[in-house]
Amino acid sequence: MFENLKKLFAGQSAPEGATAPEAAAPPSPALPDAFLQRDAVFDRRNRLAGHLFSLQFPYEPAYMRRQCDQALLDTLIASSEEWKAGQVFIPIAADSLDLPVIDRLHPENTVLLVDLDTEQHDPAVLVKRFEELHARGVRLGLFRNPRHPAFAPLIARCDVAALNVSASDGNTVRDFSAAIRANEKQKPVLLFGCNIETLDDHRLCHQWHFEFFHGPFAASAPPRKDEAGSDPHKVQLLHLMRLVQGNAENAEIAEAMKQDPLVAFRILRYLNSPALGLNHPIDSLNQALIILGRQRLTRWLAVLLFSVREPDFGDWLLVESALTRGRLMEVLGEHCFPGQATDPLFLTGIFSCLDRLLRRPMADALGDMPLAPGVRDALLLRSGPYAALLAVAVAADAFDLTAIADTARAAGIDAARVNRALLAATAWASEVTEHWE
Repeated sequence: MFENLKKLFAGQSAPEGATAPEAAAPPSPALPDAFLQRDAVFDRRNRLAGHLFSLQFPYEPAYMRRQCDQALLDTLIASSEEWKAGQVFIPIAADSLDLPVIDRLHPENTVLLVDLDTEQHDPAVLVKRFEELHARGVRLGLFRNPRHPAFAPLIARCDVAALNVSASDGNTVRDFSAAIRANEKQKPVLLFGCNIETLDDHRLCHQWHFEFFHGPFAASAPPRKDEAGSDPHKVQLLHLMRLVQGNAENAEIAEAMKQDPLVAFRILRYLNSPALGLNHPIDSLNQALIILGRQRLTRWLAVLLFSVREPDFGDWLLVESALTRGRLMEVLGEHCFPGQATDPLFLTGIFSCLDRLLRRPMADALGDMPLAPGVRDALLLRSGPYAALLAVAVAADAFDLTAIADTARAAGIDAARVNRALLAATAWASEVTEHWE
């Protein structure tokens, strides 16, 4: 999934003297088959700092970078979700800085990562545009390109300095960091490592004071040695879910919650978090059961099941997968199953990662959990009413472009709807994980 991003960040321009043949260009400006790719960005504490978004196409959009940037920005502002947590990193070409859509971005959580991909830029014009955007509160990053005449004046005005690590050696990483930090005058410039492929490269960037880390290195982190299934808090949460999904009385459920004070504390903490949006605080477990009801409580027990104390890269990626799949299926379900409850879709999505969490086959992980037949059939047999949306969620999570297009088509969903749902799911997951301990 990172191969397309490598091309995007390579800073390659068309060969000298080459022109874009009119007949060879794909259809524009609609670009109807483009799907949104979101990649995790980590901070120095190995926590999720935000997401980098790009738009990928089933064809090679030669000489269309400006149109692609326009489509990406249009997709991002089409989301009705308010980003209350995490940051949105948007790579765009310098040629695209004058696009009017940029002025419609919400600057609070946005960082534009600018690529000086050609020599055809007037430094004075770019400096003026940087200053205009800064005046609006937009944060700006710049990819390393020291030979470009606009690089020096622009890097002095940046909030973030970005480096394509996969295309750089260790000396370049070190020298870039030293140069950026040596030129800090009025405000610090944060270093962004893009396309970091290995844990060794991540350690190198961390050593040289990088603040943000992006790339496939996170997926290569070794799993923890302890067995997740032996975690007493997760065992207790699974027990509570069986009680809540079954026919247990409220008093029995509340008593079971009290057996693990940490579980009880975390439940009350999350139920009172802004992510849930309740009008009145919940200060007792009995009150939680009465006010929320079993379906809503089941949702948050499922969310808590994936919370991790002192999470590392692999833990965060698992949390991302589970929460985003659940919310993505729920949002898409509002369109595909109008008027029907979406809680079974949420559980289907989040439980689709239960085997990875417990490191057991799915059938063993589900065990005797009382689940609706549609949920169990989707998880174990990939059949039933929820199977089509689960296939979309799994493909979007792995960002298999062909699979996303095929599964979305099979589910009767267009690319724009999938993209909006992914943005909504990512924003929701970011807000929820902000409250992790």
